[in-house]
Amino acid sequence: MNDTFKNSPLHKNEETKRFEIEIDGHFAFINYGEMGSQIALVHTEVDPALNGLGAASAVVEKTLNYIEQSGKTLLPFCPYVFAYIKKHPEWKRLVDTRFNGYDKL
Repeated sequence: MNDTFKNSPLHKNEETKRFEIEIDGHFAFINYGEMGSQIALVHTEVDPALNGLGAASAVVEKTLNYIEQSGKTLLPFCPYVFAYIKKHPEWKRLVDTRFNGYDKL
């Protein structure tokens, strides 16, 4: 993770249903849905001012850590999150085995 984001805390914004980190007023976030013991990650977005700095991977990594600590399982509907897990297979342990696409990770 880029040092710029190491000290940026992850905020679970329940009002807007997104996990977010903020740097100098700019956000990187993942929209989510929560159903019982599952968290569905739906869409990752980064403010253009943070493009190329590793903000997307930082918010994904921090969100995956949150999900792991919460004891929930993951439904990675977001293509970016899916690709991140495919690239970092150690995170597959969080994915619900019933997720359609689990075998492609």
